[in-house]
Amino acid sequence: MSVIDLGEYGADFTANPYPYYAKLRAQGPVHEVLTPDGMPAWLVVGYEEARAALADQRLSKSFSAFGMPLPEEEIVGPNLLIVDPPDHTRLRKLVAGEFTGRRVEALRPRVQQLTDELLDAMEPDGRADLVDSFAFPLPITVICELLGVPAADRDSFRAWSNELVTPTGAMTDREAVEGFGGYLDALIEDKRAAGPADDLLSALIATRAEDGDRLSLPELRALAYLLLIAGHETTVNLISNTVRALLTHPEQLAALRADPGLLDGAIEEGLRYDGPVENATLRFAPEALTLGGTEIPAGAIVLIGLAAGAHDPGRFPEPDRFDIRRDPRGHLAFGHGIHFCLGAPLARLEGKTAIRTLLERFPRLELDPEADPLEWLPGMLIRGTRRLPVVW
Repeated sequence: MSVIDLGEYGADFTANPYPYYAKLRAQGPVHEVLTPDGMPAWLVVGYEEARAALADQRLSKSFSAFGMPLPEEEIVGPNLLIVDPPDHTRLRKLVAGEFTGRRVEALRPRVQQLTDELLDAMEPDGRADLVDSFAFPLPITVICELLGVPAADRDSFRAWSNELVTPTGAMTDREAVEGFGGYLDALIEDKRAAGPADDLLSALIATRAEDGDRLSLPELRALAYLLLIAGHETTVNLISNTVRALLTHPEQLAALRADPGLLDGAIEEGLRYDGPVENATLRFAPEALTLGGTEIPAGAIVLIGLAAGAHDPGRFPEPDRFDIRRDPRGHLAFGHGIHFCLGAPLARLEGKTAIRTLLERFPRLELDPEADPLEWLPGMLIRGTRRLPVVW
């Protein structure tokens, strides 16, 4: 089997990778590739193979355990996405108690208030970049308030986060991680000194398991780092990608406007059809193993295609058709297995609130016909566009 250089597909692959994944899938569910930035990896493009790989504990998330620590672990510390059991089990147990349905449900009025305020500010102009004016500020405000991060610091977070997830070249990865890490050290120290408070970071500082176990400073710093990035970057693109899908499928938009009861289906189909995470974060094969009938050599990096799996016709008939009445259960947008996204309930709450209210407030919402072509986010992690110009 020859190595497939995804970089040869150019900008068209970034804008619409699904036809390329379909061609690969027709040849088999797993392929040796070079990513557009030149990284060698084994890419999983079949649904069943992706689901199995996400739950396969032979694949490691801990590169440091094999002498290859990722920059964020070296500088910030071990977070849930880059550790394996038993460390992952311990960290998730300590954290999961703070991600209860009760805490998420308690955020509903505030999410609605923020949504209304953002749309109030947008409405008089008649046009906006939906990403900058709405899809970004809503989740970043929610996650910062949830963690107890001062409002004045959010522009810094956006700059650091952009460089790490969808690079602009304004700074290096290391500079972004170091900026994040230094800031979080100071914030945690301030919260320790201030004592108990009604925010998630303060609760995590105070949390203690029955056996007395608690999070160390590097663990707290790494967890806050993960929550701040994952807690807004994915939701930004959940909102904007789903709105873009609705606006480019007017019959589906009309159906949703006619029957708001279809909103849950619209959100789940948005997650399946063009979800915010194209490929899961990196996994590593410590030993040779077989995935989807393909031999993966020891030491290989494995990319699991969440977007590719979501367009596998063996699991979702007519997968390239956006259909808010579809039963999309089983999509992999939030992962699967022990690394299933802790923040999925909050992302769904924000997505539903944002899109329902946006469509209610702006009955004539459409893509801006005078706008420049959309600019797609680089890389194979986050799926979305830098801007989404709309008018109403």
